[in-house]
Amino acid sequence: MRRFEQACRAAGIKLTHQRIEIFREVAGTGDHPDAETIHRRVRKRMPTVSLDTIYRTLWMLVGLGMIQTLGAGRERARFDANLDQHHHFVCVKCGLTRDFYSKDFDELTLPISIEEIGRVEATHVEARGICRECAAREARPTPADADAQP
Repeated sequence: MRRFEQACRAAGIKLTHQRIEIFREVAGTGDHPDAETIHRRVRKRMPTVSLDTIYRTLWMLVGLGMIQTLGAGRERARFDANLDQHHHFVCVKCGLTRDFYSKDFDELTLPISIEEIGRVEATHVEARGICRECAAREARPTPADADAQP
């Protein structure tokens, strides 16, 4: 929170209760929520906060370098307050997104051909798969499976 307060003051941005709660929500979770999820969670504490305020604050935080976005689309971007070098596991079934750390991935050598595309400023690996909960759900027999057994 101190880094957030210092960044806002240095940029001349007013520290409102809404901004503090929105940042606290992103920084206090490891699930990389999208704006709609943040809105639902913050509204439990602040019923009058608008989705527009959530989006404007999130993009302000990105601009301050306090959070980063994950994924390709701005409209469904996920937000991450962990600015340390790390990578992501994403469940292709439920969308669960979690951080993981790997020295090998941190030191990944990129092909020289990437220079034809542009200048790399950062890299991160996104591993896609099925989380433990989804895998367990898939492994459980359904009532129809039980009826089909002899």
